[in-house]
Amino acid sequence: MTDTLLENRLRWLCRRGMLELDTWLTRFFDRRFSALTPDQRATFARLLEQDDLSLFDWLSGEREPPDEFHRMVDEIRTTRILT
Repeated sequence: MTDTLLENRLRWLCRRGMLELDTWLTRFFDRRFSALTPDQRATFARLLEQDDLSLFDWLSGEREPPDEFHRMVDEIRTTRILT
């Protein structure tokens, strides 16, 4: 899969069933994705495979994310707060 196709797919996966998640994930993607390392991009892609309720709980701070996603969730939270 080319980089452009992958980015388009990930952008589409940022669209969720909850407006808050749409906003948080799309804002992060638009503002920070291009600066991520390949490993961080892979983590973000795996994060997008998670269900909406888990994502919402992690991003809102209701629950701590698994270790694999902790750093990425913090990055998304930071982007959400800064804008």
